[in-house]
Amino acid sequence: MATWDKIKLPRDNGELVDMQVPILVSASRSTDIPAFYADWFFHRLDVAGYSAWTNPFNGVRSYVSYQNTRFIVFWSKNPAPLLEYLPILERRGIGCYIQYSLNDYEKEGLEKCVPPIAQRIDTFKQLVDRLGSGRVIWRFDPLLLTDQVNIDSLLAKINYIGNRLQGYTEKLVFSFADILSYRKVQSNLVKANIRFNDWTEDQMREFAEKLASLNLNWRYELATCGEKINLTQYGVKRNHCIDDDLIIRFAYKDKILMDYLKVKRIPLPQPDLFGNIGQLPEGAILLPDNTYAVHGDNKDKGQRQFCGCIKSKDIGEYNTCIHGCEYCYANASKQVALKNYKTHKEHLYGETITGI
Repeated sequence: MATWDKIKLPRDNGELVDMQVPILVSASRSTDIPAFYADWFFHRLDVAGYSAWTNPFNGVRSYVSYQNTRFIVFWSKNPAPLLEYLPILERRGIGCYIQYSLNDYEKEGLEKCVPPIAQRIDTFKQLVDRLGSGRVIWRFDPLLLTDQVNIDSLLAKINYIGNRLQGYTEKLVFSFADILSYRKVQSNLVKANIRFNDWTEDQMREFAEKLASLNLNWRYELATCGEKINLTQYGVKRNHCIDDDLIIRFAYKDKILMDYLKVKRIPLPQPDLFGNIGQLPEGAILLPDNTYAVHGDNKDKGQRQFCGCIKSKDIGEYNTCIHGCEYCYANASKQVALKNYKTHKEHLYGETITGI
């Protein structure tokens, strides 16, 4: 069954409604579910079995059942609350990994409500110890230029974090803040009296070249998120944040999920006298059981042009994140987000994040 297929299922009040039954869930690009709504999400997943979602463009409410969910990609600036809920995923046989935006804008006050950087680094390590290598992905996202932050100070911040994550991450994903293209972001920065600068392509290349030099110490995989510019000459790939290759690597034993991703598993060729197995097909994913996987095209064509994500169902809602980031694209205002969070607390386990 595909991500967008629907079946009739009962709501909390017994009413039968059409519900999507996604195999892959994103939680979430629209808000920080792990930081602020983990209690709500895991109740809806494990007890109610579904949640409701309101389309931000037309206001139409739809319903999402978790009965077929096999894998979840979490997005967060503070995923510490996930730690107590991971046993639920294990019991239900649901895999996961975490896109962890671990930035350092403490001195500049650009992310006012996130925990201190030392605490967030410790959370990263705890999650890796709990979930395993590769399942917590470091993002420094977005890279913001202001009158207080330039390329060299950004690199210093990244160097500080990168040194402390050695042995705990395989990848660094980053994106350049595209302020002038997003009216909401520009408005939020102006209201906060943040003097910002949009990135030029020359500055992007300068940053990538200097980051590549830093990376000689770490050997992380470097990747951009949703960026048009090609930085492969500096060893920077284009990321797939909801990544079928990564999901296959972690969940290759899950036949339902592999069938959904159009995966074929093929035994590795016998090595020759020198231990070589020869050339594998482009894009082949080596697996621990002496097989390799290849898969079909799962790209989500509904995302931005340069987004490499595959299809999933995002179950978050805008105007609900209360990290207080000055550059926020997901909130109309901090006041609206705080109001919605208060409503959530009054209706803790309602069908929607806000409970209304």
